Amino acid sequence: MTSRLPAKARTIPAEPDSDGFGRSLTEAVLRLSRHAAALCFLSAAVFIVMTVLEFFYFRQLSGGLPSLDMRYFGFTPDEGMAWLTTLGRRGGETILVWHYLTFDLLFPALLSLTLVSLILATGRRLKNFRVLSGQVQSIFALVLVLPYTIADYAQNVAVARLLSDFLYANPDSLAFASALIVTKFALLAVPFIAIAVFWVAGQRRQD
Repeated sequence: MTSRLPAKARTIPAEPDSDGFGRSLTEAVLRLSRHAAALCFLSAAVFIVMTVLEFFYFRQLSGGLPSLDMRYFGFTPDEGMAWLTTLGRRGGETILVWHYLTFDLLFPALLSLTLVSLILATGRRLKNFRVLSGQVQSIFALVLVLPYTIADYAQNVAVARLLSDFLYANPDSLAFASALIVTKFALLAVPFIAIAVFWVAGQRRQD
């Protein structure tokens, strides 16, 4: 006598819900606009601490020379080497620990979140921006900010490498770090300009 067992149903592997992930990411980005004030406060607080360290501590270590991060228009290889030489290994390690491995590890990400929140908050004051889908709004804000974020972290890695290994400091590596610093500030200007344009347009609309 043969027993009949019910046939096993075919198991179909679940496909990753890419749409769900995209929606979650969009919602997370859009929610940043609600926290624009808090993010501005945190960014300002970290920036103040970094500025105090620069002017009252790091410049004592470097004989008054500004850190490479503060040279908005870049520096020559000779200027970069002079800064590293004046710092010495102990000064270089101090700046590496108290700047690049602490505050400047956090600050680019925090500032980027702040800029995204401000782009969304000021943009939504304009009808033409509000009618865009949430996904388009979030992508627009990220496209304006992410290039700066990537450039800032790339520059941090380049300068941290110089500070951690003085033998790595040569005209090519110094010129590369200088180019990244100039690029970082140029890309940082883009979201600031967008925020200013949105804010001015919003003010005119209210008037």
